[in-house]
Amino acid sequence: MVWKPNVTVAAVVQRDGKFLLVEEETSAGLAFNQPAGHLEEGESLVDAAAREVLEETAYHFKPTHLVGVYNWRRPDGEVTYLRFAFAGELRGWEAGRQLDEGIVAAHWLTLDEVKATQVRHRSPLILRCIEDLVAGRRYPLDLLVHYDR
Repeated sequence: MVWKPNVTVAAVVQRDGKFLLVEEETSAGLAFNQPAGHLEEGESLVDAAAREVLEETAYHFKPTHLVGVYNWRRPDGEVTYLRFAFAGELRGWEAGRQLDEGIVAAHWLTLDEVKATQVRHRSPLILRCIEDLVAGRRYPLDLLVHYDR
């Protein structure tokens, strides 16, 4: 068997001192996460991030910066994630849009509220990505090169 990490994208969205998180159903119960998901075949990382935000929150998101790239292995050791986290701008909201299956709600939380909910975070990457954004980590998107066939 060939080992491959799961490539995922996440959006670290800040507005008025609050951060956008989704509450989602997991095998361990309800958990918080950034709007995030898997890269799909033929998709660029930037497009994947915009798609995931729309599907999970009904917000239109335009990535403007890369916050960081994170390699995390779940404690059970069965899955490793390679996460590309993006900061960006919201460009509208679709009221009444059906959210992805498993998404209960989108929430705007302060940094203190995010920290207070750590026991319900899907991974330690949630707080780390927010702290990296707050620390000013913003890298140009031209670091990422996507070749179309």
